[in-house]
Amino acid sequence: MKYVLMVRYGAMRLVGKFSTDVPNLRVNERIVCRTRRGNEEGDVVSRSQIVDDNAIGDCTGVVLRRLTEADAQRLKQLQEEVEPRAYRFCKNCIEDLDLPMKLVRVEQLLGSDKIVFYFLADGRVDFRQLVKRLASEYKTRIEMHQIGVRDEARLLAEVEHCGRELCCRTFIKDLEPVTMRMAKMQKSTLDPTKISGRCGRLMCCLRFEDETYTYLKNKLPKKGTHVTIAEGTGEVAGYDILGQTVDVEIDEGKLLTVPVGEIISREDDDNGKRPGRGRRNRRKGKKQPSNSSRKDDK
Repeated sequence: MKYVLMVRYGAMRLVGKFSTDVPNLRVNERIVCRTRRGNEEGDVVSRSQIVDDNAIGDCTGVVLRRLTEADAQRLKQLQEEVEPRAYRFCKNCIEDLDLPMKLVRVEQLLGSDKIVFYFLADGRVDFRQLVKRLASEYKTRIEMHQIGVRDEARLLAEVEHCGRELCCRTFIKDLEPVTMRMAKMQKSTLDPTKISGRCGRLMCCLRFEDETYTYLKNKLPKKGTHVTIAEGTGEVAGYDILGQTVDVEIDEGKLLTVPVGEIISREDDDNGKRPGRGRRNRRKGKKQPSNSSRKDDK
């Protein structure tokens, strides 16, 4: 009997689908899993489901067992003794070789199959000599992993401005782009210090509600659209996306706020432009002569 479940694993707190023979695994239970990198520690983040052997599909790895007391002691030794010592050694080697890179963190897998060195760099770095020194010192496989600033925050930071643990460390699987357009649509402050996360980039949570805001905004008439309401005909001067209300300017500059459901009719242009635009060069009531009707003066 096989089970499948979701597991968060590794220093990058990646989330993947795993298969296992271990029954009754609970959410937040610590386990030992095998990935393409080797044996490492992880946390269960979903309930296990029973599946047929031929219906497992693609998996990130296999859950081997629950974390034992011996595994916990070994993991503590790696994090408190081995990894800090490897960090200092690698940093000294980087300075000695004068390499244009910044070491961020060192991770040694639970099974001691590999040591991963995470670093920042502006471009490609020739670290072959560095790898030779590291392999000679630790007698194991060495992996140099170049990361970005968002990954650096995932590795080092813990708590965000809201007081909760970083989303990228808890449940976000892929770091998708976040744009200033999302912040403007949600009417967030445009002060970079208030909408930027620990990585210095726009906070990932701005993306969470972007789909809802986009859906609600598409239900509202665009600014400049002529609409008809119970009080008369006017032009849309603004709107409230969440409140689903529209500010309509009618005769003599009077501004009324009405729910979008109370709009009787509206003149939306197919191209999203105000009706009548693009016709400045046309003369009303006068037909422009075609080339075929022009006479040759010669």
